[in-house]
Amino acid sequence: METKSHKLTGAVALGFLLTTACAPMASKAEAESDHKTIMQSSGKAADLRSGLNILFAEHVSLAASATGAALGGRDAEFKAAAGALDANSVAISKAVGSVYGADAEAAFLPLWRKHIGFVVDYTVGIATKDKAKQTKAVNELVGYTDDLGAFLSSANPNLPKATVAELVKGHILTLKDVIDAQAVKDYNKTYMLLRTATGHMHMIADPLADAIVKQFPDRYAGM
Repeated sequence: METKSHKLTGAVALGFLLTTACAPMASKAEAESDHKTIMQSSGKAADLRSGLNILFAEHVSLAASATGAALGGRDAEFKAAAGALDANSVAISKAVGSVYGADAEAAFLPLWRKHIGFVVDYTVGIATKDKAKQTKAVNELVGYTDDLGAFLSSANPNLPKATVAELVKGHILTLKDVIDAQAVKDYNKTYMLLRTATGHMHMIADPLADAIVKQFPDRYAGM
């Protein structure tokens, strides 16, 4: 078990919706003109919102794949999932950088990876039945919510630190529930809780997209 835990700790250094509307049948030219107008007015903002939703939902899915594989002793699967999870972290940091620049991107990535490390620590604690390690990881994860809240609030005044922290706390706790169910091999509960954890991520992605559009209205018209 110690060997598995060591591998687990070392392996992890560390999402677009299309919308349509029903309308009375029109000519091809009218339809094309309407479509062009809609895309010009709302495309960038819609892409921002849907892109963030996809990235954050992917984060939960890959994290759960990694923890499930780790708890099941499937080392090769864990390493593959962990690699994909870190690629997702890089993609999220690049999304941040596309709005706030290279310095923000560079600062965000290690901060985001930090909470994944704490999730790994919690999973190790579960695997080794180390209650103290589990408690420490949970406390560190809850404390981390303030760090991420402070980072996003400093970048965008429309994102109050306390509000962000509370939303991120919800992400952490719903993911913790998934890991707990994985640990006892309750697969029905695992996947129901995974639906909840994945669904919760829009509560982070949507406010973040709204705040960015509010901060840069000329860049993202027609949210």
